Amino acid sequence: MAIPNIRIPCRQLFIDGEWRESVKKNRLPVINPATEEIIGDIPAATAEDVDIAVKAARSALRRDDWGNTTGAQRAKYLRAIAAKVQEKRHELATFETIDNGKPWFEAASDIDDVVACFEYYADLAEALDSKKKTEVKLHLDSFKTHVYREPLGVVGLITPWNYPLLMTTWKVAPALAAGCAAVLKPSEIASITSLELGEICREVGLPPGALNIITGLGHEAGSPLVSHPDVDKIAFTGSGPTGVNIMTAAAQLVKPVSLELGGKSPIVVFDDIHDLDIAVEWALFGCFWTNGQICSATSRLILQETIASKFLDRLLEWTKNIKISDPLEEDCKLGPVISRGQYEKVMKFISTAKNEGATILYGGERPQYLKKGYYIQPTIITDVDTSMEIWKEEVFGPVLCVKTFKTEEEAIELANDTKYGLGAAILSKDLERCERFTKAFQSGIVWVNCSQPCFWQPPWGGKKRSGFGRELGEWSLENYLNIKQVTQYASPDEPWAFYKSPSKL
Repeated sequence: MAIPNIRIPCRQLFIDGEWRESVKKNRLPVINPATEEIIGDIPAATAEDVDIAVKAARSALRRDDWGNTTGAQRAKYLRAIAAKVQEKRHELATFETIDNGKPWFEAASDIDDVVACFEYYADLAEALDSKKKTEVKLHLDSFKTHVYREPLGVVGLITPWNYPLLMTTWKVAPALAAGCAAVLKPSEIASITSLELGEICREVGLPPGALNIITGLGHEAGSPLVSHPDVDKIAFTGSGPTGVNIMTAAAQLVKPVSLELGGKSPIVVFDDIHDLDIAVEWALFGCFWTNGQICSATSRLILQETIASKFLDRLLEWTKNIKISDPLEEDCKLGPVISRGQYEKVMKFISTAKNEGATILYGGERPQYLKKGYYIQPTIITDVDTSMEIWKEEVFGPVLCVKTFKTEEEAIELANDTKYGLGAAILSKDLERCERFTKAFQSGIVWVNCSQPCFWQPPWGGKKRSGFGRELGEWSLENYLNIKQVTQYASPDEPWAFYKSPSKL
């Protein structure tokens, strides 16, 4: 079926609890990746707008209605946001699909996670009240020390386009739970639902300035946010080169950053797997979920050579069965990639792999029956050498490359042969082997006999060039808290007696 002619709400920038036109009044088109049609536009913020938003956030911290709230009070706002998101689930999922291109049922699942994430951080905000002031035992009775956990201040949150509202929530929910005031800058190619979050905050009465949302280009809105002297921290999810630029700019002000910069994750499959089809499905899901546009995608399939031929035969059968269609169509399992630029980037990766001597076992082209939209067949590439670009670089599209191994040692070497370190998976019925690989993988996340499950309770993040810092769980809340030591002299009537006292007259 054709995608209905849906136009998005015409929003402005969300600053200080109000919709405000950008200073320069510029706007950017929103393109539906399934039809290549313009379906609306968003405001294009510049440095002037960033400054207004940061001032609004700073002002919110000085006011009692936000700056002096308890965790329990903030929890009420977070739960109200969750309830409103749930109420608008169908609408938000539809906006997400026409903005991002992911299948509607995936978008709806993301919205469910948004609701759960806000509720989870509401619970943590309440629990924070009992942890706000914590005594520290000392070895000297003459002093007493405690630690305050307090909001870090004004935080800049920069989010990607592959999970627009969910990635926004991963940052906004813990930042608000901690009591920070935030300025959110979502990706300019998927901002619709982040702007709708502004309307939700307005509807539930979130105090003005607690969350401000500015849309626009990275160099015009993102860069000024990173370098703004009154922003106390930057949390960023996105590409490695942009992460380097953010670190460099933040370093000039010794500003803390947390970075999640993608990956090139391995999935290692041994010949003792319980069931071939179960393993094949995890291999597909690990790479082709979210149209292949997932930072943790297990896009390097490392197969034990004794089952490689049989596994690839079955992999081909499953891959050919994936429904590629209009993402609003029922049972769609693969939609278009996000934009023309991303389409061309992915196709160039495939072309380069072929030119370097790899074999395109399946896919690598636009489906013939889809004349419009940025669609790419799920692609499987074999005869891959570790020197090839397709093995080394993050594609961020539905492309899986394959290598084989003989021994555990060779499998570990191949798995860790990457500059990234976000996720890694192993499929084997030998749980002792799985434990060995869990310890040997150079990554922040390990999946055993599965790939890509993600929950809001455990930490999420990587090592090496996948970045540093952790999101989700209690670890994310710590990102937005300042730890302040307070030490008190317990005997103020007693002299310290370090210096010799002058004679008294």
